[in-house]
Amino acid sequence: MKPQKVLITGASIAGPALAYWLSRQGMDVTVVERAPAFRDGGQTIDVRGAGRVVVQRMGLEERIRANTTHEQGIAFVDQDNCTKAFIAVDAFDGDGPIAELEILRGELAKLLIQHSQDRVRYRFGDSIATLQDDGEQVQVRFEQGDEQVYDLVIVAEGIGSATRNQVFGDEVERRPLDLYTAYFTVPRQPSDGQIMRWHNIPGGRCVCLRPDNLGTTRAFLSFQQAPSGYEKLTQAEQKSLLKQIFADAGWETPRVLAALEQASDLYLDAVGQVKMPRWSKGRVVLVGDAAYCASPISGMGTSLGLCGAYVLAGELGRHADHVQAFAAYEKLMRPYVDQAQSVPKFAPRLASPHSRLGIALGHAVLRLATAPGFKRLFGKILSPKADAIELPNYAEQQQG
Repeated sequence: MKPQKVLITGASIAGPALAYWLSRQGMDVTVVERAPAFRDGGQTIDVRGAGRVVVQRMGLEERIRANTTHEQGIAFVDQDNCTKAFIAVDAFDGDGPIAELEILRGELAKLLIQHSQDRVRYRFGDSIATLQDDGEQVQVRFEQGDEQVYDLVIVAEGIGSATRNQVFGDEVERRPLDLYTAYFTVPRQPSDGQIMRWHNIPGGRCVCLRPDNLGTTRAFLSFQQAPSGYEKLTQAEQKSLLKQIFADAGWETPRVLAALEQASDLYLDAVGQVKMPRWSKGRVVLVGDAAYCASPISGMGTSLGLCGAYVLAGELGRHADHVQAFAAYEKLMRPYVDQAQSVPKFAPRLASPHSRLGIALGHAVLRLATAPGFKRLFGKILSPKADAIELPNYAEQQQG
């Protein structure tokens, strides 16, 4: 018997996308999200490859296009804001470092929630306290105190998923990439334009400014260091840390650090991957970053989340037994995930060299990227393999 009552925990990308597809099959779906209200904004992400196929099948591509950041390319700039290398959005047919469909994470999440909220129950400001799988159903007690019973619980949380850790324990492996990233919003200035600007600083650091479609600018700071618990600091402590690390960075960094003091949306985390020997246990299954985070470096997080949601929902509709459905989902997605996670640990050092000579050499190589004779080679290197999966067509399972 197919499951009818499903709880999804996490309302970012994979969760609402999965909720849409399951609700189309007539399932009773609830999405619970720890945040007290919908969180808009966030960093810029892209929709490409197989992920784009999924949003096309959802009928959302044009709405996403209407809400993109309209980023036109990426400029690698020096201390004086002189462009040392430039890659346009169409340099690799819209599938290079900057994709044709670049959108704020919150803007995409909002579209996905709006697309499903007439069929799906969204429950903000709550989370799972405990769950008990008795083999027939999953008994869930929420942090707010009430208890419910579900046929399935699907964990669509982030890389540090507490629900996943509760269920899978020491099966969870996090592969660190010895890199920290921070995202926040800064006031827009005329110099920002529609080009992403990337400035490397010796010591394996970089400061980036990216346009958005909301009249502000998105700042991105990164520095290379082994996991040190910085993500657990208070926001005041994180701001102080960033000011210390980037105090000598020059370029437009003083402006960015001044805006950081007033930023209310700072997000700082250690970049890494999640590797799991299995993605399901009984009636609980993982999807998206909670199961197979590939890290922002891969350029594949959004595609993995959208495709994972689509395939998991499709297999649950195709199989009467959830165990078979989970196995089929993993069989289809595992090769795609493995390829997305094939990020070398030295990748951060390539993106942000430690010496001035390394930075200069990096700029020289990037200038070759779009040159005749080199474009095809660099296209293979710089373009994420976002289409490396053949998505089944589950259309016959939808009730409309």
